[in-house]
Amino acid sequence: MPNSSNAKSSVCPICRGVGFFRRDVPVDHPDFGRAIPCECKIRETQQSSLEDVRQKSGLGHLPQMTFETFRPDGIGLPPDKRKNLRDAYDAARAFAENPRGWLLLKGGLGCGKTHLAAAIANACLARGIAVLFVVVPDLLDHLRATFAPTSRVSYDDRFENIRTVPCLILDDLGTQATTAWAQEKLFQLFNYRYNAQLPTVVTTNRELEEIDPRVRSRLADTTFCKIVTILAPDFRQGGVDTSGSGMSNLALYGDMTFENFDLRERELKDDARTNLRRIFYTAQNFAENPQGFLVLTGDYGCGKTHLAAAIANEICKRGGTALFVVVPDLLDHLRATFAPGSTVSYDQRFDETRRAPVLVLDDLGTENATPWAREKLFQIIDYRYVAKLPTIITIHREAEIDARIQSRIFDLARSSVNEILAPSYRTTHRRAQTPTPRGTRKARAESA
Repeated sequence: MPNSSNAKSSVCPICRGVGFFRRDVPVDHPDFGRAIPCECKIRETQQSSLEDVRQKSGLGHLPQMTFETFRPDGIGLPPDKRKNLRDAYDAARAFAENPRGWLLLKGGLGCGKTHLAAAIANACLARGIAVLFVVVPDLLDHLRATFAPTSRVSYDDRFENIRTVPCLILDDLGTQATTAWAQEKLFQLFNYRYNAQLPTVVTTNRELEEIDPRVRSRLADTTFCKIVTILAPDFRQGGVDTSGSGMSNLALYGDMTFENFDLRERELKDDARTNLRRIFYTAQNFAENPQGFLVLTGDYGCGKTHLAAAIANEICKRGGTALFVVVPDLLDHLRATFAPGSTVSYDQRFDETRRAPVLVLDDLGTENATPWAREKLFQIIDYRYVAKLPTIITIHREAEIDARIQSRIFDLARSSVNEILAPSYRTTHRRAQTPTPRGTRKARAESA
C-alpha cells in the first residue's frame, strides 16, 4: 500500500515531477530510450498555452461578459424587441458552440452587441479555441506600433498572427479613421479570412452602405455571413425601451381608431365610397400583419392620418410598439439634438427613428425641403426599405417628394400605395352642419 505521505504528494508518481518518462520496452522498440511527455506535462502545457491565448485575446478587461451575465430578454422591452434580442442571443450562442463562417452583429450604441461578441470569445477560450478579440481602431494602432524602432515584433509577424488566428472578433467596425492605409489593411484582413473561410465575428453600429465597398461585398455574402440586427435600446441608459416616448405624437391621436372611423357611406358617391371602404380594410389588415410599406395619399382631411393613427393604436393595443411622428416635427427633433443642452444625442434620436419596429411618417412632403432634410429622410426611408421594416407614410397627393424617396416608397414590390378619392371630411362635414337660410328653404318648398 502506498503510504499516506505519498498519497498526499502533488508530485506525479509516473514522471516524479520531471515531466517526462521512459518506457520499459525492448531495445528494438521505437520508444526505447525516448523521453515521452507525461500526461501531467501535457496538461500543464495546454493550460499554459490557454493562459497565453487569454493574455493575447484582448479579453483581459471583459471576463464578466459571458452568456450567463447577458439579459436575453432585455429590461422592459415590448414583445417584438424582446424576441429580436433573444434571437440575437441564440445566434451568438450557436456560433460559440460551432464557430463556422462569419457573424455580423449590427445595432445602436449599447444594444448588447459587444457583450455578445465577448461572450462568444470567452466561451471559445473556455474550450481551448484560440481567439483574438480586438476593437478595430486598436487593431490598426497595434499594426502601426510595429513601425516604431523599439518594436520587438515586426509588422509582417503581427499582421500574420491577426489574419490567421483561428477565431477573430472585430469590435466596432466603422469607428476607425478612414485613411487609405486603414481601408487597405482592413480589406486585406477581411479578404484573407473570407478566402480562407476562417471564423470571424464583427460588430458595428454602421449600415453596410457606410462601410468600404470591398469589405461590404464580403460581409453581404449571406451564404457565408449571418447578419443579425439588434433593435434593443441602450443598456447603459437603463435598457428600457423609449421609442416613441419623447418624439411620438401618437398620444395626441389616441382617439383615432378603426371603431370611430367614418366610412361616409351616405355622403360619398359609388366610386369614392367603394375606394374608401377598400382602403379601410387594407389598413385593418396591415395592423394585423405589419409588413412592408403602406402609403396613403389624398387631399387634406380625407382620412389618411386617421387611418395611419388607427393602425399605430391597434398595434400598441396588442402589445407592439409604433412610433408616430409628423415629418416636420421629426426634423425638428433631429435638429434639437445639436443644441448644447440636449440630453439626447443625434445618433440616438436618428437610430430610434430608423429602427422603430413600426414607423408612421405623417405628412411627408410638407417639410422644409433643405438638402439636409432630404438627406436625413432618404437615409431613414432607405434603411427601412432595405431592412423591410413596417412603415406607414401619408402624403398629400400634390406634395413634391424627392426622387430617391419616391423610388423606395412607390416600389409596388414592397409597398401598398393607396389613393383616397374622398374629398376632405372637414369640408363636407361643415357643409352638412351649416343651417340652410330660412328664405332659401321657403323658396325650395314653393318650387317643389
